[in-house]
Amino acid sequence: MNLLEMKNVKKSFGDLQVLRDISLTVADGEIVSIIGPSGSGKSTLLRCATLLETMDAGTLKYEDTVVADNASDGRAAYADKETLRKIKQVYGLVFQQFNLFPHWNVLQNVTDAVIHVQKKPRAEAEKIGRELLEKMGLADKEKYYPYQLSGGQQQRVAIARALALNPKVLFFDEPTSALDPELTGEVLKVIKSLKDLHIAMVIVTHEMAFARDISDKVIFMADGVIVEEGTPEHVFNSENERMQSFLGRYKNIL
Repeated sequence: MNLLEMKNVKKSFGDLQVLRDISLTVADGEIVSIIGPSGSGKSTLLRCATLLETMDAGTLKYEDTVVADNASDGRAAYADKETLRKIKQVYGLVFQQFNLFPHWNVLQNVTDAVIHVQKKPRAEAEKIGRELLEKMGLADKEKYYPYQLSGGQQQRVAIARALALNPKVLFFDEPTSALDPELTGEVLKVIKSLKDLHIAMVIVTHEMAFARDISDKVIFMADGVIVEEGTPEHVFNSENERMQSFLGRYKNIL
């Protein structure tokens, strides 16, 4: 069964049509990378999937739950607040910016939502947090504050925070774009290590070699449409002219 299904999604900002009839699925445990030039609609698609933006038209489903569907007027109508609240517990989101609370230490940042959203006892939340920080290579940093960490370390805390809620799918919106090149590698390595958790991941990224190596499926977007979709081998060897033009700038790393 598909964990996520989006069908015929349309989204405009004013006169600018950003998503033009986009459809995609993400299966349980599947890793999907979304690539394409800046302005192609990748981040907007992610924001629609995670309810940070509302679709103008289209269908959004998580497992058996219809989150939004077209009403009789052809515009997307969303489910009630309680349904949306439950759905938000299905996924986690890691942003370009780390969005850590500056006045909380690392462990507090990771465990806050576990305690206050999932209502787990503090001791249980801290056990979950410490296990995740160890997986992130940050076991010795739990008492540090964000300003004491590198950008790469802060992003790893943000990943731990998202994982702490035990989501079925994790969305990454260009998780390395705010990092220096030497810190990018450490974050990509951590994301690769999450494969053994068998949770689905949807990753918007400009890191082509990473997308090729980690993904079960790659989606190439341009001008608000999906131009190419399939296995990494299929997409990166595509004869499509737009795809070839885009990949030309990455020839030295692919």
